[in-house]
Amino acid sequence: MKLLLINIKELLQVREISPRYISGKEMNILPTLSNAWLLFNGTQIEDYGTMNLPPDGNFAQIIDCTGRFVLPAWCDSHTHIVYAGNREQEFVDRINGLTYLEIAEKGGGILNSAKKLQETSEKELYDQSAARLEEVLYLGTGAIEIKSGYGLTPEAEMKMLRVAKKLAKKYPVAIKTTFLGAHALPTEFKNNKKGYLDLVCNEMIPKVVQEDLAHFIDVFCEEGYFSVEDTERILSEGKKFGLIPKIHVNQFNAIGGVEAGVRHQALSVDHLELLTDEDLNALKNSETMPVALPGCSYFLSIPYTPGRRIIDAGLPLALATDFNPGSSPSGNMNFVVATACIKMKLTPEEAINAATINGAYAMGLSDSHGSITKGKAASVIITEEIPSYGYLPYAFGSNCIDQVILNGRVL
Repeated sequence: MKLLLINIKELLQVREISPRYISGKEMNILPTLSNAWLLFNGTQIEDYGTMNLPPDGNFAQIIDCTGRFVLPAWCDSHTHIVYAGNREQEFVDRINGLTYLEIAEKGGGILNSAKKLQETSEKELYDQSAARLEEVLYLGTGAIEIKSGYGLTPEAEMKMLRVAKKLAKKYPVAIKTTFLGAHALPTEFKNNKKGYLDLVCNEMIPKVVQEDLAHFIDVFCEEGYFSVEDTERILSEGKKFGLIPKIHVNQFNAIGGVEAGVRHQALSVDHLELLTDEDLNALKNSETMPVALPGCSYFLSIPYTPGRRIIDAGLPLALATDFNPGSSPSGNMNFVVATACIKMKLTPEEAINAATINGAYAMGLSDSHGSITKGKAASVIITEEIPSYGYLPYAFGSNCIDQVILNGRVL
């Protein structure tokens, strides 16, 4: 089926040949086409051009985009969208003065979510997660990564990943899955970290790979969680089984995890609220994507990733939501893009590049998502009638999306 968009005020992120990612000063360049049309053939972009030379042929559907902008659907490379229940009480605890780490020490945080998830059936977990996924699709997300990590037992971790795979089969969105068994130490292993690492490496990783449930391996490399040495062991074991490394790193402390990630050819290092000169130097000349999660900084009132510093150092940057029940209970990429501009001082061009083409790279989806390029996925956002694309982050509290098309399907 051919679907044609016409009279597009401005078509954003148009790239005849799409790079894998964009770095440094180039992130401030957003190629656009004014008074444009865009043609989808089934699930792919077939062609585009200006209304001076409209396409010929028969089209199953034509959408008039007069006054509207069209851009690639958001690529959210870091979420924990498969979880059970919520943690609003911890939100209140933080208002009353407890820190994230204090809440974790008294049985809250990740361990709280793990307990709820272990007690939730796979069907109920699927239903809760599907509702969240549907919400973010209508907010313009067209590719998303989903992590485990709230199970912390072999059975519960596998349950999370099976749910993510079922979501991928039902919904018209690209879903990548990540095994994050090393998210926290379960209560029963509180004084036996080596025992839990053995369980992750010797039992969980082989099972995950045997059932083809994950593309990536991830670790929470942080004081009080997993050390650099722990991280390197898990990443090494995952790589033996073909899992691509990612790391949660530098959220509260800089302990050398960024350098370890680069050493293990991690596809991305995520959080980076704290960043040292050594971290920046390690990232230079690497293929590792720094990923900022401004929704987490907003919700926890912790520092924002120094995105301006990262880009000015000539590096790339991606943006993601970190959608999870404890530290970022929102999957709204529009808010993430706005917050990156408002709090991290990114330009609208940089933020859109970070949330599309660089986000796609951080999921291994550079060939299929993140730009308006022939042959890529027919997944786009059609805005309301707005004056400029700078209005998207400016009007941070408004929903400026008129329609979302994912894999050629109008939602």
